[in-house]
Amino acid sequence: MKRLTSSLSRTITVSASLAAAPPLLILLVAGGIGTRAFAQTPPEFTATESRTNGDFVLRWTGTPGSTQQLQVSSNLFDWSTLTTSLATANNQQADTSAAYRDWRAYRVVDLGITNLLTGDHVPTAKGEVVVHPVKHASLVLQWGERMIYNDPVGGAAPYSKFPRADLVLVSHSHGDHFDASTLSAVLGPEGRIIAPAAVFSSLSLALRAKTISLANGQSTNVIGLMVEAIPAYNSNHPKGTGNGYVVTIGERRFFFSGDTGDIPEMRALQNIDVAFVCMNLPFTMTIPQAVGAVRAFQPGIVYPYHFANPDGSNKSNTNQFKIQVGTDLGIEVRLRNWY
Repeated sequence: MKRLTSSLSRTITVSASLAAAPPLLILLVAGGIGTRAFAQTPPEFTATESRTNGDFVLRWTGTPGSTQQLQVSSNLFDWSTLTTSLATANNQQADTSAAYRDWRAYRVVDLGITNLLTGDHVPTAKGEVVVHPVKHASLVLQWGERMIYNDPVGGAAPYSKFPRADLVLVSHSHGDHFDASTLSAVLGPEGRIIAPAAVFSSLSLALRAKTISLANGQSTNVIGLMVEAIPAYNSNHPKGTGNGYVVTIGERRFFFSGDTGDIPEMRALQNIDVAFVCMNLPFTMTIPQAVGAVRAFQPGIVYPYHFANPDGSNKSNTNQFKIQVGTDLGIEVRLRNWY
């Protein structure tokens, strides 16, 4: 047995068997401040950092190209995956929920070369959802064997390593959100598309046969999921032409804003667990507008996305967004690589 006393005078007894294969590393973080490493085998944590915004950053070594999972525990026996990533020689991940925890234990598990989808893991009552940003407004969710795509554009290439889509959400007809040829390339043989009428009317007959047209306020059940169409509009996007979406997965509610302003319908959302919120000028929201909306509907986790032009230029300051959202409402802001 190995014994560790934290900087908060909390004593933890750890079985050495925790370091058994596959290779892993365990690190205890007490109160997001003091840290001690133990039960250490390759890969190795090399540094930690507590940031003023509440994030706790971990850095560790890895075998380039290997798939690794950063896992967390609140009792050293039950572990959940925070994120899956392809390792480099030096890896880094911020735990954005550390500010809301008394303490957390971390370990890195090296899974070897696999075809696992990389990204953050969100637990639900019916299995984990893996969140993988693609670019701009495009992202992929994996839920068990189901694949959910949001606003896929750019042709087949950005999605070539992913299983084909069981469900595709299309918010509106602008080219950075909708491309018919990309839909044809990524949609699985039994896949379904959900889109507003303006998109539906422009599809081929073959794609229309696989598409459910939803207007603002309507909902449908598809592939075992409830999907609600939420208004998304501003001066650049007339009301009724585009949708945001709320998708319920294993009792967790995921919100995709589409292109919208700071509108009453978004502020009125309830019980949102994970939100993807747009934030770029001049087409969607300013930082203060996005902050005000998020603080109004208070999602558990929020990802700012669509915070630049599609080519990555004219970026909004996501760090300022995170700072202004703050930690007083318990909203976890996750900054990820979208460009």
